[in-house]
Amino acid sequence: MNDKSNKNWYASSDKVLNETIGRFIKHHRTEQQLTQQEVADKANLSRSTLSLLERGETVTVTTLLQVLRVLNLLHIMDVFTVNKTISPIALAKAEQSERQRVRHKNNSNSKKESAW
Repeated sequence: MNDKSNKNWYASSDKVLNETIGRFIKHHRTEQQLTQQEVADKANLSRSTLSLLERGETVTVTTLLQVLRVLNLLHIMDVFTVNKTISPIALAKAEQSERQRVRHKNNSNSKKESAW
């Protein structure tokens, strides 16, 4: 990533964050040449709810997800993926406990006769 994409989101107000999401939705809707009514109908929302979202007003997460789905933008959910990590110490312990070799148990009851 380049440093220009690392905006200080923590210093932004909720209003600014909502407006950023709204601009993102509106941009992609207009790029796909869809009207608010078309997107709202496909997302099973009212046009006024979509308008609120695009203006940066407060809407539910479900509303946002419905609109993202209609605009084929659910791939942005990838940033919410949680990858489990293992500490170096736990990794070293796991590697140490792995079997190094395989031994067959001698079974004294079943002796094989030698071909010699």
